[in-house]
Amino acid sequence: MNISDLKRVKNEFDEMTKKYQYNLHVCFGAGCISSNCKDVKDALVEALKKYNYEDKVLITETGCIGACHLGPSLLVEPGNIYYIKLQPEEMEEIVIKHILGGEIVEQKCYYDDISGKHIHKLNDIPFFEKQKKIVLNNCGQIDFSSIDEYIANDGYLAIGSIFKNKCPEEVVRVVKDSGLRGRGGGGFPTGLKWEFAAKSESEQKYVICNADEGDPGAFMDRSLLEGDPHAVIEGMTIAGYAIGANKGYVYVRAEYPLAVERLNVAIEKAREYGLLSNNIMNSGFSFDIEIRIGAGAFVCGEETALMNSIEGKRGEPRQKPPFPSDKGLFDKPSIINNVETFGSVPYIILYGADWFKTFGTEKSSGTKVFALAGAIHNTGIVEVPMGVTLGDIVYDIGGGIKDGKKFKAAQTGGPSGGCLTSNCLNTPIDYDSLKSKGAIMGSGGLIVMDEDNCMVDVARFFMEFVQEESCGKCVPCRLGTKRMLEILERITQGKGEEGDIEKLIELGETIKETALCGLGQTAPNPVLSTIKEFREEYEEHIRDKKCRAGVCTDLFISPCQNACPAGVNVPGYISLIGANRLRDAYNLIRKDNPFPAVCGRVCTHPCESKCRREQLDEALAIRDLKRYIADTILESDEPFDDLKFPPKGKSIGIIGAGPSGLTCGYYLSRLGYDVTVYESHDTAGGILRYGIPEYRLPRDILQKEIKTIEQAGVKIELNTEVGIDVDFERLRKEHEAVYVATGTQYSNKINVKGENLKGVYHGLDFLKDVNKGKDVKVGKKVAIIGGGNTAIDAARVALRLGAKEIHILYRRNIEDMPAERREVEEALEEGIIIHTLVSPIEIIGEDHVEKIKLVKLEQGNFDVTGRRRPTVIEGSAFEMEFDMIIPAVSQHSDLPFINKDEVEMTKWGTFVVDDKSKMTNIDGVFAGGDVVRGPDTVIWAITDGKEAAISIDKFLGGDGVLNTGKDIEIPKPEADVRVSEHMRFEMDNASPEERKNNFKEISKGFHRLNAIAESMRCLRCDKR
Repeated sequence: MNISDLKRVKNEFDEMTKKYQYNLHVCFGAGCISSNCKDVKDALVEALKKYNYEDKVLITETGCIGACHLGPSLLVEPGNIYYIKLQPEEMEEIVIKHILGGEIVEQKCYYDDISGKHIHKLNDIPFFEKQKKIVLNNCGQIDFSSIDEYIANDGYLAIGSIFKNKCPEEVVRVVKDSGLRGRGGGGFPTGLKWEFAAKSESEQKYVICNADEGDPGAFMDRSLLEGDPHAVIEGMTIAGYAIGANKGYVYVRAEYPLAVERLNVAIEKAREYGLLSNNIMNSGFSFDIEIRIGAGAFVCGEETALMNSIEGKRGEPRQKPPFPSDKGLFDKPSIINNVETFGSVPYIILYGADWFKTFGTEKSSGTKVFALAGAIHNTGIVEVPMGVTLGDIVYDIGGGIKDGKKFKAAQTGGPSGGCLTSNCLNTPIDYDSLKSKGAIMGSGGLIVMDEDNCMVDVARFFMEFVQEESCGKCVPCRLGTKRMLEILERITQGKGEEGDIEKLIELGETIKETALCGLGQTAPNPVLSTIKEFREEYEEHIRDKKCRAGVCTDLFISPCQNACPAGVNVPGYISLIGANRLRDAYNLIRKDNPFPAVCGRVCTHPCESKCRREQLDEALAIRDLKRYIADTILESDEPFDDLKFPPKGKSIGIIGAGPSGLTCGYYLSRLGYDVTVYESHDTAGGILRYGIPEYRLPRDILQKEIKTIEQAGVKIELNTEVGIDVDFERLRKEHEAVYVATGTQYSNKINVKGENLKGVYHGLDFLKDVNKGKDVKVGKKVAIIGGGNTAIDAARVALRLGAKEIHILYRRNIEDMPAERREVEEALEEGIIIHTLVSPIEIIGEDHVEKIKLVKLEQGNFDVTGRRRPTVIEGSAFEMEFDMIIPAVSQHSDLPFINKDEVEMTKWGTFVVDDKSKMTNIDGVFAGGDVVRGPDTVIWAITDGKEAAISIDKFLGGDGVLNTGKDIEIPKPEADVRVSEHMRFEMDNASPEERKNNFKEISKGFHRLNAIAESMRCLRCDKR
């Protein structure tokens, strides 16, 4: 075999394929095989035979095309048409319509959620569009078992060219000049490693391919070996020629039987063609490859342990120096590179070092293959230029985080790596940038984590892996990792102690400095990295016995209860519905939240985002079931029997009768304190009364729950404004403690020219005036600026007041709107128009609003929340006509009754308080809710009120244990209940036409039977 023979094989293969009308590539990657792609192929063959078309179609089994989440898949050429998630019974339709009729079967093509359209061509799908495939160029495109097809795609041409045109030293120089760095994790310059080995004097040298790939979540090497094994063989052969080696070994783990099988076939074919033999292409150079199968020990990924394993010894690291390039396998000079590194070499030889350097960065040239896994829409194998940002991989290629959840971190480098937080989304993915962030490239595993991942548990997982895989040769790794694992296990079990974090840091730093090999030295990295970036999670586990992600089950009743800021026993009250004990259910909720009916309507229900039922079909309607319980009980008008402790003879003053102030007063009153709430308005309720429209929260429902708080002994003094009707210092003297819960009562300005024109009505002021019953006139064409709940509420209220056309102007995409999703959807149903990626720069008019000037925005870099920061498109200004504009961008506080020199405050006018006690820097003055947090949710205001009650009780000499009434027996979960799929049961809702002209409540709540049926969907995660 020589270059002429290669060209002959190429021409013959090309001629053979010309006789076929179509070439159908069926993905036979490991993922697709597990999804029964063989049945899909068999059905395709049968369909072609049925219509006598098999002779006109070439069917190819290919390696992994990369999109594991879309398999089984079929690529049709010509046309680049890509069919996904195929079933055998669908193949006949594809044959009839596409192969015979030339019509694309659109419903089996990729559907793009953003554009709302099917994408027919593989290269137009975002997952593939933004990749640059060099190493993976053939994967998914050629028959992995065909050496002829590999040759037809310029395979083995690189070998022929070096034999003809380059001496070994020139090959080393090309690889060195290309800037190729080892893709196995360390990033050592490949050409430099080859140069060292080439200069070593020895009659025998070795080339070793490290295909051990032991990192959890990594499957890049496996995919390349399965999909394009000849590229690895060619790369190793070039390396052998460059350093003077005539023998190569591929060390691959036994867990990769498919890769071993396909590589064996490729090696035999290469030998048959004389491409692995003595005197290859009459060059005088001989080379052959053997496969060595490892038992799967993680430590054998370390180069010296790997060599020991090949030699038949125990897989333990050797002391370095000497380095493998001087004394390696069988004590002979050797080079070790991983699969991806060798796969890059033929392309560098064919197209040159300068071509390779056009991709990537100055110090990290070329591309990198990653295995995308975790909490991400698009999982699989991707290849991108070095230097692309983490955010581009996660969001543009990976499709973002599943289920609309928030990005939390990405783990690179496996057990030896570190985590990259949302602050790193704009970080280029290259060796030096990752190192500067405390992470490493690793072999290419990229595990994406969301808010449901506990970082303490992640550290425990990796430490458990490392500890189990430790070879045990050195004490720091053998015993040090064991001690670290024991501490981490205690913390996740709720048994953590003060000082544990410091012990982990001390142990980790010691192991890094004293372990024998690179794997031991990097073993503490995940722990140290998570402590650095997420120390507060460790502290919560240790001090508060809380796991915010809902993973460490020893720390909570159920994930939903853990997610509720107030800690309401969700499975408890849901089980009481099925037992027809609704009063017990209501009282169980009120143990932790005195506003069940309110929260059953306006809570942001974080509990539902953690509901495990969502993994099966749909999250339980937890909020709506709470409302059903509360409405049923409140309709009865039966008095509440709230157990109250004897009077303590101490009084507390509370400023503000909103949800936080009333909650604090409720729990303190039940403890026996004399509680007085001072409210400046003529009705209690705060933001619940004046900031939320009645179609969401009816006044009578709110007043009923406020009445239950008054029945518990809380006195509410209305029309009493602190600082005007009563002096703040006087309150401090009259009461042993004061709790400030005035909320954020003032609208923020958008600070554009024309904001003071008539017709501009700020959002919170607008809602307040409407809720107060004022005669508010709206324009015919109204613009709302903002994307939060206040903006959506203002838009829907304006519609009900008679506006003919309403436009919401928002600076990000609709999925980024902080408003509750149900409210946004209902607004769209009512005909409200939402414009995204626009921002106001001027409001125009003489005396009254006439129009607004806007600029168009585009998505730029990522901000710390994980969202892309909007940037102005130059020259994009345009105008829209409106006769009323309602800015609704946020709110702020103003506390004129407190001397600003006495109390510590933020620049937003909110209090600075102690995180635990809620006390300000003024002794005995506490604060909570929006006046501390800024504009936030009702449930957090309620939670702050409850926690403040505990702190105030402790401040006044109590034990901080709230009086929540008598214990309520919870029905025990049934054992071994068969769970079947069923979406949520329906509630009655008014149609858009019925509701948009009035303020009647939109949702009518659950019917009794549907409520019981919905409660039965609960998986009872509290079962132990």
